[in-house]
Amino acid sequence: MNSSKLPKVAYFCMEYGLSEKLPIYAGGLGVLAGDILKTAYDLKLPLIGIGILWENGYTNQIISADNWPEDKPQKVDRKYLTDTGKQIKLTITGVDVACHIWLCDAFNNAPLYLLEPLNMPRVFSSLYCGSEEDRVKQEMVLGIGGVRALKALGIKPDLYHFNEGHAVLAGIELISDKMDSGMSFEMAWEKTKDEIVFTTHTPVMAGNESHPRELFMHLGANRRLTSEQLSAIGGSPFNMTVAGLKLSHVANGVSTMHATTSRAMWQDIRDSAPILGITNGVHKGTWQNPDINLAYLSKGDLWEEHQKAKLTLLEEVRRTTALSLDPNVLTIGFARRAAPYKRSDLIFRRAEVIEPLLNGGNLQIIFSGKAHPHDYAGKEIISNLVRYSKTHLGRVIFLENYNIGIAKLLVAGVDVWLNNPQRPLEASATSGMKAAMNGVINFSVLDGWWPEACRHSINGWQIGGGYQGPEQNYYDLVSLYDVLIEEVLPTYYDKKHEWVRMMEESIRLSEEFSAERMLYEYYNLLYYPSVTAIKAKAKNVGVLQEV
Repeated sequence: MNSSKLPKVAYFCMEYGLSEKLPIYAGGLGVLAGDILKTAYDLKLPLIGIGILWENGYTNQIISADNWPEDKPQKVDRKYLTDTGKQIKLTITGVDVACHIWLCDAFNNAPLYLLEPLNMPRVFSSLYCGSEEDRVKQEMVLGIGGVRALKALGIKPDLYHFNEGHAVLAGIELISDKMDSGMSFEMAWEKTKDEIVFTTHTPVMAGNESHPRELFMHLGANRRLTSEQLSAIGGSPFNMTVAGLKLSHVANGVSTMHATTSRAMWQDIRDSAPILGITNGVHKGTWQNPDINLAYLSKGDLWEEHQKAKLTLLEEVRRTTALSLDPNVLTIGFARRAAPYKRSDLIFRRAEVIEPLLNGGNLQIIFSGKAHPHDYAGKEIISNLVRYSKTHLGRVIFLENYNIGIAKLLVAGVDVWLNNPQRPLEASATSGMKAAMNGVINFSVLDGWWPEACRHSINGWQIGGGYQGPEQNYYDLVSLYDVLIEEVLPTYYDKKHEWVRMMEESIRLSEEFSAERMLYEYYNLLYYPSVTAIKAKAKNVGVLQEV
């Protein structure tokens, strides 16, 4: 693509996962945003990131003596940031809030600008913490403040991309600006829709947040819109995902299956943007072990390089837990945000099946993950995994304080990547893509990206047949054990040549599920075509998905 002819896109996201050294991310949403910026830099694409500088980043989560995950603050090191010398102001609850603009200067053509509110330190101390009122204040700074920051920096975007509903108040700001110039609300809304695209991420209803209109009016999040005008955009209560769909002219889900699920979820929303399926991808330069990639490309000894990555992982396990794992034992990795629908303990639910495999030295499992600091249920999940690790000492491991650094070791060093969420609640599951590009073989239910990629027993294994219903746990568990015992274990121990062939087929997926492919689809399906062309094509979603 000729970058000089491409639209300049302002990409809004609440979190960015660029490196464990800059901990302003909580999980997959932020890591995806970081991968997008890195890939835009690699391809020399004109994409600008807008986010928030969280004074204490996200939590350091350390396991206490009683197995409970305790949260410790971590100060963000500003040596990775450059002071732009620019500030903007916005009014929150009648108070002027000054926001300093910082530049994360790792990317020239794809810079990341972070807003730091100067007189609300508590509200902006840590990512995703605080009250509901605090959350709306944070979203005001991201959205309203983000639009004003671009003006202060002299940047005139052609398009605004809202990554998740947190950013939709930028749309309210754009509408208000047009109304300030004398445009009617209806006309301002219609013109603003031409400037916005939107990505929705989670099918879990609790993740599609909503807030009372009265709170918006009280804080000034409405800008100059009336309560009725707010309702027209986001409903009452004001739903951030609904607003994203009604403020944009085109939207996307993050896998083909997720787009189908999202269209069903929001089918009753009048005047919603069409939801296309653009499957996520991952940044190869960050996530693919270069020695494994070289062995694959040169037809070298892929197994030897994998074992080196495995030994590096096991050394980190020994360093942090004082436990030594056997590099010759099949090692499963499971690393996720702690949420009930992820079913992290599914593999343990029939002790009479799994315990002989662990105790007999045929299997070892490494877990990692974090829970939101205020999520008791999520912390209980972590605590249970820690208990399993103590019950099966030296066979089940839990690595605390999950971050990008630990993730890199896991997706290159385990043998199998396990993913068993409750269908259809997994939007994409990019960790499986990261594992695949390192020759780690996926073992997953048919959700997120895996239905598009899976060729059972060729490049990985599927769990279950895609059943959704009240007996899903039972059917998936039976299938998990059946495939593990009858296919995964025998292939690993008795058919090493076949295992290496499956590793090669996994790595072959890396082109199709790279962030480079994803950004090409963003530019061709979301960004580059004229609004008129998009609207014409969007009448037939199937055509757009085939472009």
